[in-house]
Amino acid sequence: MRGWQRELMRHLFAERPDGRLRHRQALIGVARKNGKSALGAGIALDHLLFGSPGSEVYSCAGDREQARIVFGTAKRMVELDPDLGERLKCYRDVIEHTEAGSVYKVLSAEAYSKEGLNPTLVLFDEVHVQPNRELWDVMAQAMGARIEPLMIGITTAGVRFDTSGQDSLCYGMYQYGQRIVRGEVDDPSFFFAWWEPHKPDADHRDPQTWREASPGYGDIVSAEDYEATVLRTPEAEFRTKRCNQFVAAATAWLPAGSWELRKQDIEIGSGAEVCLGFDGSFNNDSTALVVVTCGETPHIDVVECWEKPAEAAQDWAVPITAVEDAIRAACRRWKVREIVCDPFRWARTYQILEDEGLPIVEYPQSPSRMTPATQRFYEAVMNKGLTHSGDPRLERHISNAVLKQDSRGTRIVKEAKNSARKIDLAVAAVMAFDRAATPGETVEVWGFLS
Repeated sequence: MRGWQRELMRHLFAERPDGRLRHRQALIGVARKNGKSALGAGIALDHLLFGSPGSEVYSCAGDREQARIVFGTAKRMVELDPDLGERLKCYRDVIEHTEAGSVYKVLSAEAYSKEGLNPTLVLFDEVHVQPNRELWDVMAQAMGARIEPLMIGITTAGVRFDTSGQDSLCYGMYQYGQRIVRGEVDDPSFFFAWWEPHKPDADHRDPQTWREASPGYGDIVSAEDYEATVLRTPEAEFRTKRCNQFVAAATAWLPAGSWELRKQDIEIGSGAEVCLGFDGSFNNDSTALVVVTCGETPHIDVVECWEKPAEAAQDWAVPITAVEDAIRAACRRWKVREIVCDPFRWARTYQILEDEGLPIVEYPQSPSRMTPATQRFYEAVMNKGLTHSGDPRLERHISNAVLKQDSRGTRIVKEAKNSARKIDLAVAAVMAFDRAATPGETVEVWGFLS
């Protein structure tokens, strides 16, 4: 074992004053090619041989073949070592320590079939590919009767959000670990170790970035491997697998870390001159209302976002009256230069609000409009030409957006037409920013007096 691996094991298996293990769950994140499978296999065999009699060890992953990687490495270790071979019996998906009555098995991803297990150690390989947290939670509940169980996730980074639009299992645990590191949460039962670049926007082509994310760089994984891979791998994929950074999608719109760097704790005060951006739907999607200040460096915040709740019925619909009231309330609070909106589907609402004197401006989401607006927004993010409040809903929608390229250029779209990953807040922000940042126009600023 390398020095960093010994140090990792020392902390992972730290003991309480009473001699029992301190941690019950762990998340370990490291870039590819750093020996995760061999390390997991060694942990499994150690527990199988030296754990309490009757131990149950399981390898889990997003699918059975992935789970077999760590198990297969452990099985090969037993086959190559005469001493291990004498004490352990290997079968296709099981390794037995018959003297102690302990077993090590491979499990597939179907969580419904895991009831009745009593694990002492669970190894989750590549947590980032789990479609949801169901299997993790099932195994955690199954460990309840054990005195000192341990569930270990060993993974690289992945996408931030799952198919439901919520934080993925891996990203949610990563965020929880970061809160522990920052001292925001006190949870000694959770162990967190993660190698990643010190700066979110670190150059993914820089060898120093590779060293920070890969403790085995130049040893377990060669420098030449990184140098060759970076030339033929898309940035988002390289950042995920080789820099161990979370990205939103394989064709992410904004470079990793760039959006986070524009966050500022600014409140848009009453009476500020603003543009509102509105992107609406009626059912089974989301409806977004965004505010952007007018000025040299526009600031972006979320007014409201209506999204279909996870438990809602299939025929859930956006509360149109509540949307209209929210727009009116925003106009009472700020001096609204424009309410920028796509006329598709919401023509009736726009007509009602316009009849009331609100400054409705139609902004069709055509390629000819969205392509330059997308580019303008991108340049503002990269050149420090805007700030935002850090609203997690806006961050999620920004992260979900991917680029579509055609003869006119590139613009943001959903990754797939029927994708559950929402981007409405991102679209509303792009439209409103485009209008708020447009100089040299004489406009009538509108606001309620009462």
